[in-house]
Formats: sequence, C-alpha cells, structure tokens
Amino acid sequence: MTITRFSYPVELTPDENGRIVARVVDLAGCVTDGSDQAEALAEAADALEEILADNMVRGLAIPPPSAARGRPVVAPGAVIAAKAALHLAMRDASIGRTALAERLGVDEKAVRRMLDPKHATKIGALEEALGAAGRKLVITVEAA
Repeated sequence: MTITRFSYPVELTPDENGRIVARVVDLAGCVTDGSDQAEALAEAADALEEILADNMVRGLAIPPPSAARGRPVVAPGAVIAAKAALHLAMRDASIGRTALAERLGVDEKAVRRMLDPKHATKIGALEEALGAAGRKLVITVEAA
C-alpha cells in the first residue's frame, strides 16, 4: 500500500534581525520567515504550497517528507494536497491526462483543470480522479 503524506518538517532559526527563518527541510528553496514562530510556520505552509504548485505545473517529482524528529511540520491545504497526490499517482502509474480523462469519462481539459493548482477543483472530483488512478483519498485531522 502506497501512502503519500505532505507534512514536511521545518527548521526554525532566528536571524540577525530577530526574525524567525523557516526552512522546509526536504524542498530546496523553500525558505521564508516571520516575526515569530507562528508567523514563520504560516509563511512556510504558504511557501510549501507554492513549491508543490510549481512542481506540478512543471511536471516534476515531489520529494517525500522526511521524519519530523521533533521539528514542527507544515502541510498544504486539502485541495493542493489532493492535487499533488493526483500528480504523483499519475506519474507513478505512467497515466497521462488523456488516459485519466478516458477512465473518468470526461474531456482532457477537465483533468488539466484538476491538476492546475490555481483552478478551484471540488474535493469530490479529485477523490474520483485519485480512485481512477488507483489511489484512495483519506483525510486526517490533527490538533493544531
């Protein structure tokens, strides 16, 4: 069983100006900051979404997160996580947009929109697409 998670550990370090620098460990270039830890983590979550979106648009792999090992973690929103999971499922199974569209009985443009990080896609459509790609969407809720 393949389980895909998008909770990435973050290293927090103060800079010389008293701000907190947040670096998402597993994603090169995913660095931001905030005035305190809470703001730095919120900014890191936004930066994570941007990196995931960029990788999807460019057709690149998305590295899996490493173990948190006591570090705080950030995760993208549910829709971006589902889109990233669909992107990875299609890559892993070598399923193109046209093939997935045929499995779903929709036009290829519909699949293209599902994979577009900027397009508002209903979670139910992503759940169906993941099913057609051999995956099951499971949502976990954790304490904040």
